[in-house]
Amino acid sequence: MAGGRNGFLLLAGAASIGAGALHLFAAGLHTEHATLARLMVVLAAAQCVAGLLASVSTRKAMPVAVIGVNLVAVAIWGFTRFAGLPWPDGLGTAESPQFLDSTCAALGLLAIAGATVALVRPGATLPTASAATAAGLAGALAVAAVLGGAGHVHSHGDGDHTHAADDHHTDHDHDHGTGTAWPRPWDPATAIDLSGVPGVTAAQEQRAAALIRSTLDQLPAFADVGSIGALGFRSIGDSATGYEHYINTGYIRDDRFLDAAHPESLVYRVDGADRTLVSAMYIAKGKTIDDPELVNYGGPLMQWHVHDNLCWKAGDNGPKVAGVTDAQGNCPPGSINPGAGNPMVHVWITAHQCGPFAALEGHGAGQAATTPDGRRTDTCSHDHSGAHR
Repeated sequence: MAGGRNGFLLLAGAASIGAGALHLFAAGLHTEHATLARLMVVLAAAQCVAGLLASVSTRKAMPVAVIGVNLVAVAIWGFTRFAGLPWPDGLGTAESPQFLDSTCAALGLLAIAGATVALVRPGATLPTASAATAAGLAGALAVAAVLGGAGHVHSHGDGDHTHAADDHHTDHDHDHGTGTAWPRPWDPATAIDLSGVPGVTAAQEQRAAALIRSTLDQLPAFADVGSIGALGFRSIGDSATGYEHYINTGYIRDDRFLDAAHPESLVYRVDGADRTLVSAMYIAKGKTIDDPELVNYGGPLMQWHVHDNLCWKAGDNGPKVAGVTDAQGNCPPGSINPGAGNPMVHVWITAHQCGPFAALEGHGAGQAATTPDGRRTDTCSHDHSGAHR
């Protein structure tokens, strides 16, 4: 004991305060989801209050309080790494563990462990120096997590922006109002900016931002093109365009919708024998391009489109693109044009001059509906010459 105090309880209190401080910092990164941010502030306050009381009181209720509040925090963190929650907005999709939130969870576990020892063994001792050192390290870890999160927006990879390696951002993005033009250039190394676009509701902006975030988080799992065949992906044979599409017919047939863990198609940039994952291409089964569910999901932000001029032929591992229809609508010999097919939308995990939902790459460019009786190609550009500068 140190001065009549249980050293384990002191350590638990310090860890709970550190976890609360990180939750308070993280709440500021979730301002686009007001309810979630408020709940995080409440949880942060509860962790800090429990930690402070545990540091100054020897009552048996103190370790119980520390255990209770931190158990809630850690349980929510653990669940949201594997599944989404229906409420509040902002937790609808699972997120990969990142340094900031993992540190917060680790401090919560440390608080639970220390408080449990203090509760079960009130007479347990922990040398003052050891308790102070452990508490100091917990505080230093919390500060490091905050510094690592400051100035960044989300957790993705490093390097060429394929988001497969080190943390490049903190847990959540925040938007900056930089204008109303849309589409605007997209760089995942900067904050997601969907603000100020005419005709876009707050709910549409939130859904579109959440889709970008979940894609940035989860798509790097498919970065190794050599491993995706085992998952059911097959190339459509369009590598000569500079971009190669891999389609998963099993994912197309299922009932998932805009699921970053089960993308219906993957797009890779071609550089000789190398393939760099650049985009998911989500495909909506059994819908038309003007389906209200598609049109209303992200409003004018998202470029839902169809490819109605592609010609297909049989291949060893599934259908292959043989080219595009000529001016008379005819395909090359041995291939057919099945029509528009299911609507699709891209989400880019690399920089693109035409925004995160740009419809352009590969054969056929893609046609996007603007009116009930008309279609257009992507409003930004008709080639890829500047897409990845």
